[in-house]
Amino acid sequence: MDTLFNASSFTGYVYPNETIIPWTVLIVVYPYLTGLVAGAFTVSSLYQVFGFERLRPVAHFALLVSLCCMVVVPLPLLLHLGHPERAFNAMITPHTTSAFAVFAYAAAFYVILLLLETWFVFRPHIVHEAQQRTGLLGLFYRVLSLGSYDLSEKAMRYDRKWIFALAIIGIPGAHGLHGYVGFVFGSLKSREWWSSDLMPAIFLFSAIISGTALLVVLYVISCKLRRVTVDLACLKGMAYTLWGFMMFTLLLEGVEFASLVYRAREGIDVIMEFVKGPLVVPFFILQFGVGSVLPICVLSFLIWRGTSGNRLVTAVFASAFLVLLAVLMMRWNVVIGGQEISKTGKGLLAYYPPIIDREGLLAAGIVLITPFILLLGMVRLFWPWEEHTTSEYAVAG
Repeated sequence: MDTLFNASSFTGYVYPNETIIPWTVLIVVYPYLTGLVAGAFTVSSLYQVFGFERLRPVAHFALLVSLCCMVVVPLPLLLHLGHPERAFNAMITPHTTSAFAVFAYAAAFYVILLLLETWFVFRPHIVHEAQQRTGLLGLFYRVLSLGSYDLSEKAMRYDRKWIFALAIIGIPGAHGLHGYVGFVFGSLKSREWWSSDLMPAIFLFSAIISGTALLVVLYVISCKLRRVTVDLACLKGMAYTLWGFMMFTLLLEGVEFASLVYRAREGIDVIMEFVKGPLVVPFFILQFGVGSVLPICVLSFLIWRGTSGNRLVTAVFASAFLVLLAVLMMRWNVVIGGQEISKTGKGLLAYYPPIIDREGLLAAGIVLITPFILLLGMVRLFWPWEEHTTSEYAVAG
């Protein structure tokens, strides 16, 4: 019952059925995770398809990050449903006019694609472990090898062709998967805050920067844990990618916000009240100021000065962390903010998420942590770092 009355206060004219905010913090987590999937896969594809050699140290790791996040993507939606076991009905009895129903097929297709590409990328590692290990773990790798231990140059060329083809298919798949999330919001004309043709593009570009920022943070942390030196060329490559896409993202968000405020439509008064009041801290300070403008300024200064060494690592790491915060706040401001403006255009609601509840902050935090727990296991099973794989597989091949 606590979830049903999560909007505990409102001002102005609000219909009784609008005192409830149906899409809660879990629906904030959902597009955030899909963004991490698309962004991480983009970094992996920059190497696999476009040959960005400086991103080679994180290319395989990015694929694992994308897979782990994608597996968890349906979880917030399932928790949000009153009967999650009924989710399969969307696939058994398809409803093609529903964007969320179509998502089930898109997500299933993309999971299969990620699994296939991951298998081809890590097949040398799987074969090596299958030949070296015994017991249950050895059986696990032997089953994954599908009985093929061929690591000849001909076989590896065949694998690389499949990796290239799957990566090409995955680029529009990943971007379309997250662009559709923006379409879900932007196509709802009943919500003044959401009704914008730029929403899919904003979600897409913010996805790329969030996935890239996550890889920067995880890569630096992994280097510290493995006690290896951070590859500065790789880090600079991700920093350039982050900086470039952030410029487009900030421009799109600024244009979208300016057009929303400029439109002289019914409801503009309450929107201006919303902008000047509840939105000041989460939108202007956290999302734009701390999470967007500050990282762009820092990265621009680093590029201009040609900074390197520990200063570069620290500054890029901090900037990436702030970008992750900005994208999370963007998801919050879109999902929750769009529902805090009444459909009448005459009132504002206030959302106070519960802490311990099926759709509370604790549940959302657990969902956000789950992909990284899976990633820890995946990294142990499929070692993605080149300092380990290059020498071993050269001998094995």
